[in-house]
Amino acid sequence: MNMQHLEEVKSLLSTPKDIVITSHRNPDGDAMGSSLGLQLYLEQLGHSTKVAFPSEYPDFVGWMKGSERILIHDADTQEVNTALETADIIFILDYNGLDRVDKMGEVIAAQKNTTKVMIDHHLYPSNCADFMFSDPTASSTCEMIYEFIVGLGDMKMISIALGECLYAGILTDTGSFKYSTSSKLFKVVGDLKALGVDDVKLQNLLFNSLPEKSLRLLGHCLNNRMEILDEYNTGMIVLTKKDYEDFDIQRGDTEGIVNYLLMMKKVKLAAFISEQPTIVKISLRSKGDFSVQEIAQKHFRGGGHKNASGGASFRGLKATLKKFREILPEYKEQLTGIKSVVVSDDTDS
Repeated sequence: MNMQHLEEVKSLLSTPKDIVITSHRNPDGDAMGSSLGLQLYLEQLGHSTKVAFPSEYPDFVGWMKGSERILIHDADTQEVNTALETADIIFILDYNGLDRVDKMGEVIAAQKNTTKVMIDHHLYPSNCADFMFSDPTASSTCEMIYEFIVGLGDMKMISIALGECLYAGILTDTGSFKYSTSSKLFKVVGDLKALGVDDVKLQNLLFNSLPEKSLRLLGHCLNNRMEILDEYNTGMIVLTKKDYEDFDIQRGDTEGIVNYLLMMKKVKLAAFISEQPTIVKISLRSKGDFSVQEIAQKHFRGGGHKNASGGASFRGLKATLKKFREILPEYKEQLTGIKSVVVSDDTDS
């Protein structure tokens, strides 16, 4: 981390401030863990804090300490706006641009006299903060929050509850240590475990607490909605609006389903495509050196990481599926080692 920026932020935090911690729409484990972990740290320093998200968080991360106090802009619009307008410091966590927080982003951008601090691990951060801690090599923003606290000289202030938030975010963003790992990361989680964080407890809270409908939905996805495109070593699962109605799918219910496609040896690219009320969402995962970040950014207005990215389409489900299939030949050689053959229809030669 930038040591000069750390010293400047440390100076800012040396006296009590009103602070709002923000993260992206549809918050995942990393957004939750980094936001609530930072809140627990800042409150120990005597700051007044609020955590605000554009939309609700999923149930499977609702056990984190402080989750019941989170403000949701969709439901608490005026309260969130007022908090942002009166804040001394706004933290921007786990997102790289204000467009990721929708209407909240407009309010944040309008606060010209408020100090903004970004801590994020996504590629291509926008210039929307006074202090930017950006590290695309980090596994998660939770890993960066740990380094932020340690860099400020306050490792002793990482309680078990705070450590649980950070460890949970790391677990979810790395797919239980399948993606974006490094020796540095394992040093961090080793330190958290040494502090008393129960990793088995967290695995059970995050991955072994599913309701019955989640398993039935998974069975439906694998049995009825899975398609394997052998020519491109690609797997797809597609859910329609009717599927969402039939299974009463709520926020977080589809978390992790896309990863099941990668359990097949031949599948190098996995796509989970879901029809939402106004958009079609695309979640992409990959193995090895194949980057789904390029596909998400170039074709679906999204982004993320090399092996885990997402995007969206406003073209409808049928057109989106057609587009996804049409771009696969562009990546055939990377996925299979076999070049796509382009057949010319030029009859003049």
